[in-house]
Amino acid sequence: MILILDFGSQYTQLIARRIREENVYCEIYPGNKPIKSFYGLKDLKGIILSGSYDSVYSKGAPCPDTKIWKLGAPILGICYGMQLIAEHLGGKVAPSKNREFGLASVKVECGCYLFDGLNSKETLWMSHGDKLVKMPKSFKIIAKSANSPYAAIENVAKNMYGVQFHPEVKHSVNGKKIIQNFIFKICGSKRDWTMKSYIVDEVKRIQEQIGESKVLCALSGGVDSSVAAVMLHKAIGKQLMCVYVDHGLQKLGETERVRKVFGKMFGKNLVMVDAKRVFLSKLKGVTDPEQKRKIIGHTFIEVFDKESKKLKGIDFLLQGTIYPDIIESVSIKGAKSPIKSHHNVGGLPEKMKMKLVEPLKFLFKDEVRSLGRELKIPAEIIDRQPFPGPGLAVRTLGEITEEKLNILKEADNIVTEEIRKAGLYEKIWQSFAVILPVKTVGVMGDARTYEHVIVIRAVNSEDAMTADWVKLPYELLEKMSSRIINEVKGANRVVYDISNKPPATIEWE
Repeated sequence: MILILDFGSQYTQLIARRIREENVYCEIYPGNKPIKSFYGLKDLKGIILSGSYDSVYSKGAPCPDTKIWKLGAPILGICYGMQLIAEHLGGKVAPSKNREFGLASVKVECGCYLFDGLNSKETLWMSHGDKLVKMPKSFKIIAKSANSPYAAIENVAKNMYGVQFHPEVKHSVNGKKIIQNFIFKICGSKRDWTMKSYIVDEVKRIQEQIGESKVLCALSGGVDSSVAAVMLHKAIGKQLMCVYVDHGLQKLGETERVRKVFGKMFGKNLVMVDAKRVFLSKLKGVTDPEQKRKIIGHTFIEVFDKESKKLKGIDFLLQGTIYPDIIESVSIKGAKSPIKSHHNVGGLPEKMKMKLVEPLKFLFKDEVRSLGRELKIPAEIIDRQPFPGPGLAVRTLGEITEEKLNILKEADNIVTEEIRKAGLYEKIWQSFAVILPVKTVGVMGDARTYEHVIVIRAVNSEDAMTADWVKLPYELLEKMSSRIINEVKGANRVVYDISNKPPATIEWE
């Protein structure tokens, strides 16, 4: 395992992506988390310290547990991470007169371990306002730029390396090679992490965690919960009880589809719960996005708690939490604020006497799909576009009402149908409809209308951490707009969202 300590950099998840692309396992933890809470230290091969928006000399700047310096594993510091290494060993960091953001020409020592196989001049991505002004003892300079005399340093005896630039960013030419050099030539990692090996390891871990207990699964029918459920079923068989909660926030026809597909797979161990009225009642009058998410999350827990009391021997709750959920919801002390809370991140209320099982929490979305294929889950489930845990609640802006949900479901179904007909469904990361909390004037026939606005959203992404809006053909947009306005009672205007993530998010709430 390669351990990545996150100090708040916008690029941290990219470090993980680059490592996993090499079939090497890695995990991200908040940079200031106590070392005793890290998993897999017995298999530790190397440590990477991420960048940060902060300055190492600032009061309250995030720092790692001091015990990491004594683990004996090779350490690579990136930007802020390099500055942490320097400060820890007697170097000094100060504000730079000329900040460095963007591509920079860097002179590197091709003969050193980190830059083996590179050119003497490389184009690399810089993003910093501070720089190293005094070298730590026994370190050697291995790279320079016009603005950074210590663009990279090394101490082979201590197995410590630091770079001021960001090799994980795709703009860094040969940045991938630098990461490869660290994880393979310096850390001695092997390309032995595959979905097959992940299944073997995870099944063993699940069996050790669960024992003879039973697990309650929050099955939604989406990719994440489906893969998590099949993974648990493979590990513990009939000890898994699946509960599907019909909260009324699903896509059109979703409940019937879940009953058909999973009823065959889990038989009597699938319980269908009609809780539409409960959710709508608790969401009545609520317009704040975060409050809606929290209400939905808490209500989920309440429903599962109630169902678990009807069953005997339920000690665990299965959740399909994936890595982007954790990265967006968890921040370290002194680092950037969480982007948004996720309904399945943050633990359980004390009153609920169940422990969490999260077999996907260290996987990105594309890795979850790969795992699902390895588990032989039908393509109709695995190839589904991602669907948010809170369902259509995050696509129903303003107060959630049954009327607005029905309008949205019909509009969203039209979007999906037309995207499929155009042969684009599997080529697009997500495509869906959103209903706005405003009405606009329209004319249908000779009559004035005053009805809802529907937004169409289509984005492409690899792992949901970044996303680009899709340039759908005008003919397709026209067809979707025409159908929605003519077929969906309550909608008279359609617009198209052309925002990327960042700065926007994929969902509207």
